[in-house]
Amino acid sequence: MQTPYVLVLYYSRHGATANLAKHLARGIETAGIEARIRTVPEVSATCEAVDSSVPDVGAPYCTLDDLRHCSGLALGSPTRFGNMAAPLKYFIDSTSELWLSGALINKPAGVFSSTASLHGGQETTLISMMMPLLHQGMVIAGIPYSESALTKTETGGTPYGATHVAGSQGEHRLDQHEISLCQAQGKRLGELALALLRRNT
Repeated sequence: MQTPYVLVLYYSRHGATANLAKHLARGIETAGIEARIRTVPEVSATCEAVDSSVPDVGAPYCTLDDLRHCSGLALGSPTRFGNMAAPLKYFIDSTSELWLSGALINKPAGVFSSTASLHGGQETTLISMMMPLLHQGMVIAGIPYSESALTKTETGGTPYGATHVAGSQGEHRLDQHEISLCQAQGKRLGELALALLRRNT
């Protein structure tokens, strides 16, 4: 039997969403469960790009088995016109066999995002990522208001999931409230994944 893990799956163009993923992973591991970080490749506007199966830098590319065998999922994307980015949607659209088999039913999931501006569509992007997870039968977990940073943040962070305001040139680093909310969301996902595993064994 393999070691249980929460999958942190993201797409990041300029690094901001990747940084969120790292902090979510740290939160997951404070709950006592492994965080497995994976990304997805770029896609071409005219044809599917032919690329190495392993990226030159950063997290490995996600496989369907990474998703199939996870005990929980954190899904992250930058905002593209209030929606998730095409490379992540392209990967999600390839998961029909998991939907048909019910492989993800009752597993906890959360979402996270980064935008250039404060009102750049963070919450709609988070909701766009929730919809396919609901179709997969996953249990969505946001960030409760018991996390005080939710009422103090003046940058990113929502009850729907962790977010970051990167700036138009990506000049803003994650601030302490954004980091705190990332780690809180990760810890909650980890705890929920472990609780469900214990209940089912």
